[in-house]
Amino acid sequence: MTMGQMSRDKTFREQQPQRSAGGLFARRGRLRRVLRYGGLAAIVLVAFFLAGFLWFTDSVTTLVPPTKARADAIVVLTGGYQRIDQAVELLRRGSGRRLLISGAHPTTSPTQIRKMTQSSPDLFECCVDVGYEALDTIGNANEITRWIHDHGYTSVLVVTNNYHMPRSLMELRRRDRATTYIPYPVVNSDLKHTAWYAEPDVLRTLLSEYGKTLVAYARGILGWGSDGLRSTAKMAKTSD
Repeated sequence: MTMGQMSRDKTFREQQPQRSAGGLFARRGRLRRVLRYGGLAAIVLVAFFLAGFLWFTDSVTTLVPPTKARADAIVVLTGGYQRIDQAVELLRRGSGRRLLISGAHPTTSPTQIRKMTQSSPDLFECCVDVGYEALDTIGNANEITRWIHDHGYTSVLVVTNNYHMPRSLMELRRRDRATTYIPYPVVNSDLKHTAWYAEPDVLRTLLSEYGKTLVAYARGILGWGSDGLRSTAKMAKTSD
């Protein structure tokens, strides 16, 4: 072996580890950049989520019922007897000509609802409709807007809990922009002047509703989701 060949072999052996080490350092550098930028992106997303949540809680905790509520009709989204009680009371006062109770379970009869609200049979017979098709807020919106169009109403009082109001109005206005929807929030407790963030049940409810509102907003942009209605076959089977 000549001196030139020995020199080339030595140079080749010396360069091999250097290239491997350089490649390793490059991969580590890329990994550090990915982790750094990924961490920054996660921090920004969390910051936006928390800021949105604080805005959401402030908006729902400051909702109050209008002092002189008046519209063509009244709709209530089921989810608690207090909502239905309030809606029936508005009907008694003459705040609307007719009431729709949307999203009742198929096994719940109008008579049961009437007794629960301690209403007169005449009031229910003349002025109360019960909808059984809605499974969720999306279904409520579909059921309500169809009822509004069938009766030709142009303004409607919307009765539901304060934390549920933003999503309910979003779904309703998404389907019917011609009708004027007037929010009538049901306030179970004074969240504005209490430390709601220190109450686990309240915090859990607000976080859950905020998450559902974000999903509803994204669904409107992407255009996916179901109609939220029970099928006629399922309703018939449940009522048997």
